Amino acid sequence: MGWLNKIFKGSVNRVSRGHYDGNWHEGNSPDHIRGAYDESDNEDMDRAIALSLAEGDPDKGKAVEPDYSLEEDEQLARALQESLNTESPPHQHVPVRNVPSESIPTREPPQPVFPSSGYRTCAGCKNPIGHGRFLSCMDAVWHPQCFRCFACNKPISEYEFAMHEDQPYHKSCYKDFFHPKCDVCKSFIPTNKNGLIEYRAHPFWMQKYCPSHEDDGTPRCCSCERMEPTDVKYITLEDGRKLCLECLTSATMDSPECQHLYMDIQEFFEGLNMKVEQQVPLLLVERQALNEALEAEKSGHHLPETRGLCLSEEQIVRTILRRPTIGPGNRIMDMITGPYKLVRRCEVTAILILYGLPRLQTGSILAHEMMHAYLRLKGYRSLSPQVEEGICQVLSHMWLESEIIAGATSNAASTSAASSSSSSSTATSSKKGAKTEFEKKLGAFIKNQIETDSSVEYGDGFRVGNRAVERYGLRSTLDHMKITGSFPI
Repeated sequence: MGWLNKIFKGSVNRVSRGHYDGNWHEGNSPDHIRGAYDESDNEDMDRAIALSLAEGDPDKGKAVEPDYSLEEDEQLARALQESLNTESPPHQHVPVRNVPSESIPTREPPQPVFPSSGYRTCAGCKNPIGHGRFLSCMDAVWHPQCFRCFACNKPISEYEFAMHEDQPYHKSCYKDFFHPKCDVCKSFIPTNKNGLIEYRAHPFWMQKYCPSHEDDGTPRCCSCERMEPTDVKYITLEDGRKLCLECLTSATMDSPECQHLYMDIQEFFEGLNMKVEQQVPLLLVERQALNEALEAEKSGHHLPETRGLCLSEEQIVRTILRRPTIGPGNRIMDMITGPYKLVRRCEVTAILILYGLPRLQTGSILAHEMMHAYLRLKGYRSLSPQVEEGICQVLSHMWLESEIIAGATSNAASTSAASSSSSSSTATSSKKGAKTEFEKKLGAFIKNQIETDSSVEYGDGFRVGNRAVERYGLRSTLDHMKITGSFPI
């Protein structure tokens, strides 16, 4: 899968220290050394890069701590000499993203004060520096106890510190606030051999994780594709698939439970003036039974990971008769299955759907397979895989839109169907409960999968078919397909 690969880099800042003897000499005070940080909050995640606190040579470019046991004049001269010999490193740009504003305290940037008397004042407490030690950084001078971390408000006593939005941070505090953590293992994402932080990210869910999780056997949800975090245990289905807890909430687990969804989609097709008169058996099955049925089918074109089938051959299929329970270790238990003999009475003997998927995903697969059944029962012959799979994906996409965006099953139907279907559409809509935020997000994810599919049959077929339907309408597109076997241009 083409997940995103992110790399990012950063820099640190250093403090010059000195000792004041009461005589300031303009132009000879130690200069601060600091890096500049840019923001890139307006870019999308698929182009964004993350933060880095790349660890360089800890001694390079550091100012030398003055020996405070020396006389004050000697200490000042030495501090000034060290600041003049310090070479400023090049500025490095470090984008910072996705930090909740409420998690960081609010403080105005320090403003150096230069009284007319010639004495400098501390940028923190605004009092004169006086005699003794001081810090020179961020274009200002500070009492050592007044130069504080913007996050924890404790003095910064180290030579190196980090900057963000003109505010100083301890390196450790900066890391806690801005260094990305893995959404799987919950640890800070490590640096690679070049000292850069590199991670993977799911292109839709924005889940970011260490590259190592791609090869360490970390499971993904069979529905939403998110990786299983270490602090959450996914459900293990009977056929070995993993299902996250959010997807489990609306998962369709047995054939009787799926009948309600089947009737909803039948009404959706009727609202589009595409009624299927024949009663086609709908069976929920495990992955093994689905693969066996696929091998027995003489024709058809399906994805490598098949989740639904429209069968035309007679065979015996093992279907799920009763919803299983969840046992110890979040494993599915008490799966009750039984044989179902398919008899060929028409061009379609049954529709098979993989069990354990959320309602919206089950419905999108069912709408796709129902369109296969409609085409076969209505005499659409000699359609190429791209045309047939493309128009089936169009119907799946339309159903999802009516469920998630329009909020009612019949919205897409009402635009092209006769007004006589309005009462049926209203009845269908009333059966739908409010969608949770996760269901809405999952519906958008499934739609995005259809829209961005890279395969010729399913992806290109959908995009060509969808353009034809948007331009000419569904009915005219189907009529053209029946006559020519292709989409209208």
